[in-house]
Amino acid sequence: MGDCGAPGDVNSNVLMARSTGDAQLDKAVWQWLSWDKGIYKYLKRNFSDFKQRGFVVGYDTRGQVTSNCSSKKLAKLTAAVLLAKDVLVYFFSTYVPTPFVPYAVQQLGAVAGVMITASHNRKEDNGYKVYWENGAQITSPHDKEIIKCIEECVEPWNGSWNESLVDTSPLRQDPLKKICDSYMEDLTKICYHRELNMQSSLKFVHTSFHGVGHDYVQLAFRAFGFQPPIPVPEQKDPDPDFSTVKCPNPEEGESVLELSLRLAEKESAKVVVATDPDADRLAVAEQQENGCWKVFTGNELAALFGWWMFSCWKENCPQDADIRNVYMLATTVSSKILRAIALKEGFHFEETLPGFKWIGSRVKNLLDNGKEVLFAFEESIGFMCGTSVLDKDGVSAAVVIAEMATYLQSQGLTLAQKLVDIYEMYGYHISKTSYFLCYEPPTIKRIFERLRNFDGPQSYPKCCGAYNILHVRDITTGYDSSQLNKKSVLPVSKSSQMITFTFQNGCVATLRTSGTEPKIKYYAEMCALPGHSDRSVLEEELQKLIEALIGNFLEPAKNGLTWRSA
Repeated sequence: MGDCGAPGDVNSNVLMARSTGDAQLDKAVWQWLSWDKGIYKYLKRNFSDFKQRGFVVGYDTRGQVTSNCSSKKLAKLTAAVLLAKDVLVYFFSTYVPTPFVPYAVQQLGAVAGVMITASHNRKEDNGYKVYWENGAQITSPHDKEIIKCIEECVEPWNGSWNESLVDTSPLRQDPLKKICDSYMEDLTKICYHRELNMQSSLKFVHTSFHGVGHDYVQLAFRAFGFQPPIPVPEQKDPDPDFSTVKCPNPEEGESVLELSLRLAEKESAKVVVATDPDADRLAVAEQQENGCWKVFTGNELAALFGWWMFSCWKENCPQDADIRNVYMLATTVSSKILRAIALKEGFHFEETLPGFKWIGSRVKNLLDNGKEVLFAFEESIGFMCGTSVLDKDGVSAAVVIAEMATYLQSQGLTLAQKLVDIYEMYGYHISKTSYFLCYEPPTIKRIFERLRNFDGPQSYPKCCGAYNILHVRDITTGYDSSQLNKKSVLPVSKSSQMITFTFQNGCVATLRTSGTEPKIKYYAEMCALPGHSDRSVLEEELQKLIEALIGNFLEPAKNGLTWRSA
């Protein structure tokens, strides 16, 4: 579940900065230089050819006007630290979508890369998103070792403050044209109906939420043979103040899509695609027959993407293709709809810990072992279509959903209608996610420790109100009652709290803490078998179970929890 204050997985790569005024500026920049030096120290230790292979630096449009601590300035400081040490630096000459950095790392054979972005965070934030040589976000032990190196770097060295090195050093290269051209060419590998796209009368509106997405989404639509989508003029160009939205997070739904929806109605466009400020996430809305708009959840979009990517693979794969080599992935707090599709169709489905860094690393491992990965997602509107980019990518997802909508229109269907078809075929998956605020860490710990010692020492709950619990998985401790050895298949994550309950009625519910915000999040999904198609009954059952979960396990009144504001 996203919100305006949550850094999402930007902070999963360790580093986040916030500058609240001039007095904080030098401190923030000094901290930034420490990060840069820590990265340099760690990479030098790990790669003997670091200086020759180089390092990628990208950035978004934060602080371009109102702050002296813009993303571009911070990116220049990062580049300067490395250039001062004679490292080849691929520094983009203008802002780019976050997916361009992991893509460039792989295409250019660099040892690593960073994207300076705070994604859909509030305007005061900025972040430092690190990618390893495999094109995936860093995971342990790299993150912890980088922190150690940062802590060892106290004083800046000569050249650290010299931003002009980006303009004068022969070791700086601009990869923009090469990467953009290559990315758009690779994008066509997942374009299956170009002729239909060229002839389509379906109109699309795109909003980039004052971020980097406009130019790149326009190019992506052209690469698929579409007319470019209609941009929302007030939100088309970069604006670090995000002046037309209360929160630059498209996950927030209709309240932040107001300008896009009104423009779509004016232009008779049936589908709105919205990329977040760094263009790695995608929200989608579709106008229904009654004139109202349906804003799809991340889990609903994943059902559509999963069906589409598998259907296109099935229609275009070689005759001797082995479906047992085909994979889709999702984070463990996301919908289980891909699991249901996989069980029926015969391909593999895997879960990872929350965060796309885990997905990217696992996908790379599968590819290296000769497997084919079609699609991966996280419920917070993060989607990976194909494997050109080993991270979520709002640009590719936008044009894939456009092709899907165009194809469905030719079949007399809408996205919403097809979603119902998918649920009818594979079983309804109804999900709800939200969170409570809790500013007292001891309270959070007490809540989760109570669940681990519910009916006595080391005894998890056997029921939640009237609902019987089938299995319990505790990622914090590594316990999983569904396994013969009682050990979790997913890696243990002691730094955060996360317990998943599987109920006898088919519901799966997870309680977890945020790594960056004072929150306890809940994710609940009712997974029905095919044929159990009374959606209203399933929704009512899910709502009752969520109420039981909150009342019995979280006890908001007793623990002083504040529910997420509407």
